Amino acid sequence: MLKCGGHLGHLFDDGPTETGLRYCVNSLSLEFASKKDMKITDTITLGGGCFWCVEGVYELLNGVVEVKSGYAGGTVKEPTYKEVCSGNTGHAEVVQVIFKPSVISLDQLLKVFFTAHDPTTLNRQGADVGTQYRSAIFYHNNEQKEVINNVIKVLTKEKVFDLPIVTQVEPIANFYEAENYHQDYYELNKSEPYCKMVILPKIEKVEKIFNEYLK
Repeated sequence: MLKCGGHLGHLFDDGPTETGLRYCVNSLSLEFASKKDMKITDTITLGGGCFWCVEGVYELLNGVVEVKSGYAGGTVKEPTYKEVCSGNTGHAEVVQVIFKPSVISLDQLLKVFFTAHDPTTLNRQGADVGTQYRSAIFYHNNEQKEVINNVIKVLTKEKVFDLPIVTQVEPIANFYEAENYHQDYYELNKSEPYCKMVILPKIEKVEKIFNEYLK
């Protein structure tokens, strides 16, 4: 028998049944948790330009279980990188982030998202131009949608950015995992010029601002 040290209540010997025992259960001994509180992991899909950059940033964070680069928001099934780069499939380069809400919240993930890229430039991030590089958030449930809209509302009200936020917010309809050579790209190619010149500055920025979120 396992003992947890918890106190369920009291046991008296003046019970009405054949055992002669009467149980008085402490009303605080039972606590019902909602499905929300019991959720171990959750998933959000984010597009902030080149998925190599976004993936590299989110792999830094404590509470993030897995980050997968891929494509979302388009009309072509199982698109290739070449097809997406043509701008004709409608997909955005995204990362699917699986995280533990008990460790890092969606609100915190979004703070990193809006810091690590420019949400005010339409269909581009720096020298990466095209609809595939658009700023986009694909939510997985209405609760996420509410959190996302509230974050954007606060950023807009506080005038964090000089220009309007153009981040696309829509429900996730599809996610296609990118080719294997795109996964963990920064980690495996740190010496490449693009990693040094584009990805590393984003990572250093997040490390400086969100030090308490890091693994």
